[in-house]
Amino acid sequence: MAAAAAAGVCSTDRPGPWPPMEPDLACLIEGWFASLSHDRGLAPATLVAYGRDLRQMIEWLGERVERPACRADLEALDARTVRAFLAHRRRLGLENRTMARTLSALRMFFRWLEECGALRNRTFTRIRSPKVPHSVPKPLTVERAAAVVDGGMAADLDWIAARDTAVFLLLYGAGLRLSEALGLTRRQAPTPGTDVLVITGKGGKERLVPILPVTQQAVQRYIDLCPYPLEVSEAVFRGAKGGALNPRLIQLAMERLRDELKLPETATPHALRHSFATHLLSSGADLRQIQELLGHASLSTTQIYTEVDRDRLLAAHQAFHPRA
Repeated sequence: MAAAAAAGVCSTDRPGPWPPMEPDLACLIEGWFASLSHDRGLAPATLVAYGRDLRQMIEWLGERVERPACRADLEALDARTVRAFLAHRRRLGLENRTMARTLSALRMFFRWLEECGALRNRTFTRIRSPKVPHSVPKPLTVERAAAVVDGGMAADLDWIAARDTAVFLLLYGAGLRLSEALGLTRRQAPTPGTDVLVITGKGGKERLVPILPVTQQAVQRYIDLCPYPLEVSEAVFRGAKGGALNPRLIQLAMERLRDELKLPETATPHALRHSFATHLLSSGADLRQIQELLGHASLSTTQIYTEVDRDRLLAAHQAFHPRA
């Protein structure tokens, strides 16, 4: 079978640890994760989330049948059993957003099983996803975003402060995702003279991202201060012990800034990317251009920033509509 052949023994494609299961089911899961990783190019964090969703269902199913789960158990799943699994997850405190993602991951898995000829079970397509509350990005104001990316004297003396400032500038000045910024190698590092970066985002989608001179200078300052050798093919941003920088350390750095600068709880590294998009829109940038800069596959994803900038849109309407 194509799935089994694709799977081989590449257990690293299947985030674990996993409960006991029959080899035929393990091979199918390996094949699915290989497809998600290599064919669709999903981000590591997305693979981990999907793995967790599928793993929890396999574990619950094994406990229900009182033996390691197998392919036949998936083929026999009916709506009543699926709803029992979802009720079990709900009792553990899962919110609607997480439940919706779980259903999405499982639908994707069963659709792949059907496409590769392993089995056909469309039960998950008949299960309605819970309603997810509509949320709007919460950017920082221009003044607060500027305060976050201003490393001051500390960034000129302390390599860790310089590193954090460079990362924050890549998020706010270029609209990168945190994973994209931390995934840059020394060869890709946008130092002075590098006006544009080629970024590979979600789904393997490439985009061109302009880099501001202030960001180029901040990255160069960090590189000059970094005490570790930076090989051209290795991560440019390093942790205190020399390994690739863990994103949690940037999140902690932002938490410290929240206390120092009296920022709201919504001030996260990702809020800097939201701020990038919102401030561009407020300054008159075209929504399609912002879509390209952010790497969104669909314009509808980018349009959410128009809700953040509602006041500007209302003012434009009142200023230019003939009957205003």
